[in-house]
Amino acid sequence: MSLTTCTVHVNSKQEKNILVSGELAKALRLSKNKTLQLQVGSKSITLPARYIKKSGLHLYLPQSVITSVKLPRIGPCLAASGSGRDIRLGPVIGILTNVSSTTAGPFGTRTPFIRSLMQPGERKSFHIAFSPKDVNWQQGTVNGYMLQPQGGWVRKTVPLPDVVYNRLPSRKAEKLLSMEDFKQRFVRRNIPLFNWAFFDKWDVYRLLENDPAFKYVPESVLDPTAEQLQDLLTRHKFIYLKPTAGSLGIGIYRITYSTDRGYFVRYRRNGKNVLLRFNKYEGLVKMLGINRGKLNSYVTQQGIRLIEIDGCPIDFRFHLTKNGSNQWVVAAIGAKKAGKGSVTTHLRNGGQLMTAEQALKQVYGNRSDAVLTRMKETSIELAEAIETNYNHRLGELGFDLGIDQNEKTWMFEANAKPGRSIFKHPGLKSQDKASLNYIYEHCVYLSRFRAGRDG
Repeated sequence: MSLTTCTVHVNSKQEKNILVSGELAKALRLSKNKTLQLQVGSKSITLPARYIKKSGLHLYLPQSVITSVKLPRIGPCLAASGSGRDIRLGPVIGILTNVSSTTAGPFGTRTPFIRSLMQPGERKSFHIAFSPKDVNWQQGTVNGYMLQPQGGWVRKTVPLPDVVYNRLPSRKAEKLLSMEDFKQRFVRRNIPLFNWAFFDKWDVYRLLENDPAFKYVPESVLDPTAEQLQDLLTRHKFIYLKPTAGSLGIGIYRITYSTDRGYFVRYRRNGKNVLLRFNKYEGLVKMLGINRGKLNSYVTQQGIRLIEIDGCPIDFRFHLTKNGSNQWVVAAIGAKKAGKGSVTTHLRNGGQLMTAEQALKQVYGNRSDAVLTRMKETSIELAEAIETNYNHRLGELGFDLGIDQNEKTWMFEANAKPGRSIFKHPGLKSQDKASLNYIYEHCVYLSRFRAGRDG
């Protein structure tokens, strides 16, 4: 496949030909056929072609053709040719999300995030953000929002995209059978869709349990009975109880057992940290409501004694993305120090955000670089293992990793649609930009706009 960047113009003359500059024809290795197939997203049309002597990489299209293929805009974009008798313009990159127009923009409070996804490659590709109801399968079109050069938004109807990046924010909506069928329709049309759905905590356990990478996962039990909970507490001395579909640290209990002092439970209620003590296990069981089904859809997880700073445990959020070569890369790492008395290291629960280098330097001194390198290698191993055992495409993963006091790395959480709170740290601004660029490059890769390879 031949690949370059070209500038698309409107051919104002009353003719039906595609006009191709000599330099563009050479760059795309066009065979100088009298006809060319023009493709934009899912739309294509075959038209007479004329090759003109003009310097630069230029393509002139009649307005009727632009309307027919629903070209998102004129101007610069990538151009590819697989056979020498075709030109693909694009790629059309679809961002699947919720549309909820407010004064903040077409995606409500998520508008700045959607904008940031569109900015890498905005002069080389066509980004369209849309909701499920914006797709017209019969016409093969999407009626979504594009970012204008001045920064505003415009609603446009464009062809079905070359690739879809799933950023639907609702766990509940994604579990509907209708949503599953909606996403499968892209697959049936050979349109790559990545980040299929949110993970539940038990999904990740199941994906890894027969993989060598399982050694990084703490012992866990789904919907624990009172007996199972007591067994884990006796053996590990402390455990976490986490809702399988939870996020942001909501609904988590940290339970500690001491043979001398009994059972201690930490959790968060009404924005405050709560600590309770029970002399007998029966009191703990009653408070948790285990026998009343209160812990259905919960996972209990072996507690790990993490490294600490100022007596507070720290863990690490690893943000991984696929790049333009389809390889996993560590785009960013944030260290999270737990607040005093907090169950988790989440920032909303009083946690403090640091760079990984800052945190590890305080713990390990001049050995910190070697420890960080090992953690990066572990995160890549985990990403590859999850991808191998998962039935759908992944392009982005977030891991919560920790280091115990024997320097072993553990994985506590894996997120298929990781949040971006760590990028609020001023020391991670460049990583924020890099992660968005990697996502764009991966979209281009999945769109098959690749030089020197089969389309």
